[in-house]
Amino acid sequence: MPGDPLDGGSPFTVAGYLRRSVDLVVELLRSAHAGTEQRAGGDPRVQPAGEELFLAIDRVVKIGQLATTAALHEAADLLRAAMGAVFPHAYRGRSEAAILGLVDRIAAVVRRQLDTLVAADVELRRLWQVVDLILAILRGSLRFGLALDPRGFDAINEYDWREWLQLNGASQASVDCGFMRGIYDLAFAFEDGDVARPSLAAGVALRGAMRMFFTYRRALFWRMNGGMGDVVFSPLHEVLERRGARFEFFHRLVDVGLSATGDAAPGELPHVTTLDFHVQAEVKGDGRYRPLFDVDGVPCWPSDPDWSQLVEGDALAAERRDFEAFWDTRHAKTRTLRVGDDFDLVVLGVSLGAIPHVAPQLVARSPRWRRMVESVRTVPTQALQVWMRPGREELGWRGPSVNLSGFVEPFDTWADMTHVAPRERFARPPGHIAYFCSVLPDAYGEAARDRGSVERAHADVRANAVRFLENDVGALWPAAAPSPGTFRWDWLCDPSDQGEVAPIRQGPERLDAQYWRANVNPSDRYVLSVPGSMRHRISPLVLDFDNLTIAGDWTDSGLSTGCIESAVMSGMLAAHALSGSPALESIVGYDHP
Repeated sequence: MPGDPLDGGSPFTVAGYLRRSVDLVVELLRSAHAGTEQRAGGDPRVQPAGEELFLAIDRVVKIGQLATTAALHEAADLLRAAMGAVFPHAYRGRSEAAILGLVDRIAAVVRRQLDTLVAADVELRRLWQVVDLILAILRGSLRFGLALDPRGFDAINEYDWREWLQLNGASQASVDCGFMRGIYDLAFAFEDGDVARPSLAAGVALRGAMRMFFTYRRALFWRMNGGMGDVVFSPLHEVLERRGARFEFFHRLVDVGLSATGDAAPGELPHVTTLDFHVQAEVKGDGRYRPLFDVDGVPCWPSDPDWSQLVEGDALAAERRDFEAFWDTRHAKTRTLRVGDDFDLVVLGVSLGAIPHVAPQLVARSPRWRRMVESVRTVPTQALQVWMRPGREELGWRGPSVNLSGFVEPFDTWADMTHVAPRERFARPPGHIAYFCSVLPDAYGEAARDRGSVERAHADVRANAVRFLENDVGALWPAAAPSPGTFRWDWLCDPSDQGEVAPIRQGPERLDAQYWRANVNPSDRYVLSVPGSMRHRISPLVLDFDNLTIAGDWTDSGLSTGCIESAVMSGMLAAHALSGSPALESIVGYDHP
């Protein structure tokens, strides 16, 4: 189960990943030839070892062509034995050449299979494409010496993921397949939000794929029985409060002040002296804001502030204050915290997109910080959530409940979230809840600086949603699109419906009862892992300022991907930087030297 201690040695090594990759190739090849010389439960034959092993490999390589299923299986078994024999030991010289030759022979068979498969045999073609991709990974890992390089997968972050795979023998069809599209879509990996410009650092993609497929516990994905705020952040908030952390809400950071350049003695680092805030609203009573509210025994995070806890809360609500919006700079007062009086150490946990706005002094003082904000890219994203009256089967989807990616723009990723309906207290529960998301073309520039521009971005996403539901979703839900260019708008749930009375909202107007959003605020933009940028990410362990470290999925966290796992690893690294605890080896998955 997730959270159980690791058994034996750490699986988070290049050598360990490569051994697992070979095991997967063997099993996939047997699946591709189901019913032909298939052996159940592993390989009962005695495998050659030592000199005999490499003599057997030489013989297979010299054949030049693996003409039979038996020969292909023998080659795959030899590859598995060879990988087990040479890893984690050095593999230069004869062993490297032998293994590369064997990989090339197997890859030649795979490419022949891909060339001869008809388009109608989708499942079999997909299987051979995955084998082709894994063989390219094995070949590239050997050629680039990733298992011996102290940088590990980071050694190939100058390449794009697809570029590196093709460089190491993957076919064009394989790098263009749905599996690969799904990886780019899940990572929003498109420069400037342009889906014609996919861009993802090879090392980041390879590490993420290896961890996803070879180190998961019990299931590849676990469903959250609520929103991310409720399932992830509410418990973190509760735990921290019980440990004595004090939260001060409605404080907008506007500047991080530094010591003067002449104040530090030779060899000493500059340090943070002040933190300037705009206090957006004041809290009544004891000044402690209580953000969580109970839903059937679950502490939940609200989508709006609890105005009743705020001084002049009704007036703030009437003014449409948006405390999370970059453009909304209105505030009740200012506040400055000073080193020694109010704080000693600082963990800067804002997102990368906000750094130039809230910490310009850090960027101006440190060349490393300047390179980071100039080189590490961000992109806006868009979200659509719909509540449907019919169930998944009634909509026409014939498969099981899914998380699906690699679909079409403007919403290429779909998650079936119907299981959260009991938490949402519907008088008439929906039959299906669908979350869609995708990258958003970055055509907004400084859009987040004023309300009108942000509202126009939201309107663009709404227009995308209408277009998507009328023109594309029918491929997933054919019953919801009775004819091309149409959508059963009456199937959308709408709280304004009055039983048998004609619905108040008709057609696309019913979308107004759903949820859509353009994530264009600097702190909401997704941080990309584009080739050549990863070396400019700063680790929480690197202290350019004496009393400051950083935390967030945008840092050099050891995973360096936009996800909660990366953020948690980064936070643990920040704790280590300030206190020496936790030990680096106890941070699960952290594989940096």
